[in-house]
Amino acid sequence: MTMVTITPGAMTLADWNAIYEGAGAALSADSWDAIDRSAAAVARIVAKGAPVYGVNTGFGKLASVRIADGDLATLQRNIVLSHAAGTGAPSPTPIVRLMMALKLASFGMGASGVSRATVAMIEAMLAKGLTPVVPSQGSVGASGDLAPLSHMAAAMIGVGAIEVGGRVLPAADALAEAGLAPLDLGPKEGLALLNGTQFSTANALAGLFRAETLFRSALITGALSTEAAKGSDAPFDARIHALRGHAGQREVGEALRGLMAGSAIRASHAEGDPRVQDPYCLRCQPQVMGAVLDLLRQAGTTLGIEANGVSDNPLIFADTDEALSGGNFHAEPVAFAADMIAMALCEIGSIAERRIAMLVDPALSGLPAFLTPRPGLNSGFMIPQVTAAALVSENKQRAYPASVDSIPTSANQEDHVSMAAHGARRLLDMADNASAVIGIELLAACQGIDFHAPLTSSDALEAARGHLRAEVPTLEDDRHFHPDIEAATALIRSGSLVAATPASLPGVG
Repeated sequence: MTMVTITPGAMTLADWNAIYEGAGAALSADSWDAIDRSAAAVARIVAKGAPVYGVNTGFGKLASVRIADGDLATLQRNIVLSHAAGTGAPSPTPIVRLMMALKLASFGMGASGVSRATVAMIEAMLAKGLTPVVPSQGSVGASGDLAPLSHMAAAMIGVGAIEVGGRVLPAADALAEAGLAPLDLGPKEGLALLNGTQFSTANALAGLFRAETLFRSALITGALSTEAAKGSDAPFDARIHALRGHAGQREVGEALRGLMAGSAIRASHAEGDPRVQDPYCLRCQPQVMGAVLDLLRQAGTTLGIEANGVSDNPLIFADTDEALSGGNFHAEPVAFAADMIAMALCEIGSIAERRIAMLVDPALSGLPAFLTPRPGLNSGFMIPQVTAAALVSENKQRAYPASVDSIPTSANQEDHVSMAAHGARRLLDMADNASAVIGIELLAACQGIDFHAPLTSSDALEAARGHLRAEVPTLEDDRHFHPDIEAATALIRSGSLVAATPASLPGVG
């Protein structure tokens, strides 16, 4: 197994992506001193006897209730059990593992006051493939992702359920089978485990990673559609984009020029093309997809900072033995980033669906109606375009910003929340929808190019077309369409279309 060393405060998006895709994760060796100093500071703070939120007081609206020293361990256990109140389907294993790795990085900053044993338990569970079963619903993205992280913490103390090797076991049994003893939580440790934005951030990062693959795939299918429609490459001229100045627009224009370079199809109508301007779905690809790229990069910057930060409360400053209460648990930055990714996913699919609609319309594309050699007897791509339209419409509804919503919780103590958790959690479903749209475009564009034989496209786009044709043959007469769509969508979702296309494509990182 590939291993990623978690260096708190210095992780890259590529590091987090590797963990999301299944790499192991362990803290860097030089993190432990900061963890030990922080834990020692909590012990000294407790010894002083002064009231400190979450250490020897109640939580939320109950912060004014002082807890006796003999009850401090019970206090931490109780907060985990009471806050493990999530609902809904279990979160995907890669999301939970990424969430755990993010929590490791946060603890490794030495500002949470947890013991070495607690941090080592998260490491051991990751190493042994023990993934807490974490219901996906129940967080409003402020005071931390309380319910989801509490389910993680509950598994660490032997309560709840753990998935291991495809089996779901009672947490205590799974720990025992792996040779681990349930944790006994010390002062502040329960609160530290469940306070933070790691659930929202893990979901948002997963959405970002999927969006980047989808964006690159859509550049390829957009170029293929341009070729199928014998569209002009003049709108991709570097001089146009230099005058406007947006980095994403310039890079997308360059990528499209590179994808289409050397095309015999393009050369066949470079002179004497009667069309003055192509539809926006072809002509404005640099402007639309460039804006998407800029937006994804902005979201990536926000999430990269969040993943490297500490979102616990209160924060422990070991050099002065202070526990300072603040609001780093408020996930507004993550909520905004998730909303940006949602808009980007929506627009990637939206402009692609317009290209599909253009290709199936002979008045716009100059190709046979619905991309079938014998229209009438055959319906060809009539209904795949309808499917793409349905998916785009669904994503439009899901793209409504989550961050503009709020609802008071905890008896109005927590009176403004971010809604980052569900704002981020929707992203994988939106990416699935958009991937199917791009898969349908891949089928339609390659079918359109088939009609131009014996002319061929560029080397890069012919490689992409060959990659599809290895899985899906040209549509001569109507056949069961669903398997074709599933096969093409799998090429998009897996990133194999991008890998098979020899071209330089911009990305988020």
